[in-house]
Amino acid sequence: MGTALAGRSLGQQPAGGAKSPAGEVPGGEQYEKMVSKAIDYLGTKGQAADGTFTRQIGIGVTALAATALLKHGRSPDDPVVAKALKAIEAAVQDDGGIYSPGGRLKTYETCVVVVCLSEANRDGRYDATLKKADAFIKQVPFDAQEGHEKESFFFGGSGYGGPGRPDLSNTAFMIEALRSAGNGADDQAIQNALVFVSRCQNLESPHNTTPFAAKVNDGGFYYTPVPGDEEREDAATGGLRSYGAMSYAGLKSLIFAGVSKDDPRVKAVIGWIGKNYDLTSHPGQGDSGLYYYYATFAKSLATLGEDTVVDAEGKKHKWRQDLVAELAKRQREDGSWVNSNARFMEGDANLCTSFALLALADAARKSAETK
Repeated sequence: MGTALAGRSLGQQPAGGAKSPAGEVPGGEQYEKMVSKAIDYLGTKGQAADGTFTRQIGIGVTALAATALLKHGRSPDDPVVAKALKAIEAAVQDDGGIYSPGGRLKTYETCVVVVCLSEANRDGRYDATLKKADAFIKQVPFDAQEGHEKESFFFGGSGYGGPGRPDLSNTAFMIEALRSAGNGADDQAIQNALVFVSRCQNLESPHNTTPFAAKVNDGGFYYTPVPGDEEREDAATGGLRSYGAMSYAGLKSLIFAGVSKDDPRVKAVIGWIGKNYDLTSHPGQGDSGLYYYYATFAKSLATLGEDTVVDAEGKKHKWRQDLVAELAKRQREDGSWVNSNARFMEGDANLCTSFALLALADAARKSAETK
């Protein structure tokens, strides 16, 4: 269906197209058309009758889609958003978490839902829910209660939920959720998580004394300092390979935890980003997890507050415009995005379209904003 119908069906946007959330439109008319088509897809083709998006893989995609719509100017009372929020509300659990019962992603789902509800909480309607979810999240990270003192490589980290190992991806989602819920950078859970985040960086420093820190030492980030054999990918060094999404997740987490731009950890990962700047593929992963990479790329650079990335040859790249141009090439005729590589559930158009819209929202927001 056309964009005019999409605007009316969502209840907020006039037929002229979707405006950038910050009043800046990277790519101009191209940006507006992309966003309008994508919103139309989610509202007319992506959402199920019960308000969910891809319910079979949990409530997380519904939260990501609703967040994307909210960040592109939709109201919590917009018909599509309101249906999604109602479905999310049904997932609120007695323990304060917000997740699909019986699933294995309760920590991840609660974190992405908290970001969503924080965005929707414009009249205080979710204050009580967010307070309980905040308490739920703060008891998730590994610490002394699970037998992991600060010396443990598990300390401060979060996994998907349950007794499994912590990882940087879920820990980054946790830190963002805690900041979205109103916690400051000095919150104890965030500072504990910073210990874990720093141990995921290929940087020999007082912050990372794991056996992996000096083996690659390129400033990028890896998935976890508690790896399985399959993740020890650098045969020459026995270290852990840095890759795109984790390096941007690491940068974002450092900033949210109050680490300054002058800190060696931030300088090192910015150096890695410059040497590995790429939007045609996911650095270190090819086409795997590409749309998660785009969303993390945009969130991190917007939060950093820099409009350009300097590559290894000294060339400045306007990352916002580069991102808009690459996503324009990849958008399908029906307005959606989908990855030909289905790993990490990116064969799902709702997930990829939500990630793409979130990336576009961050590409357009003012650098001074931190959400």
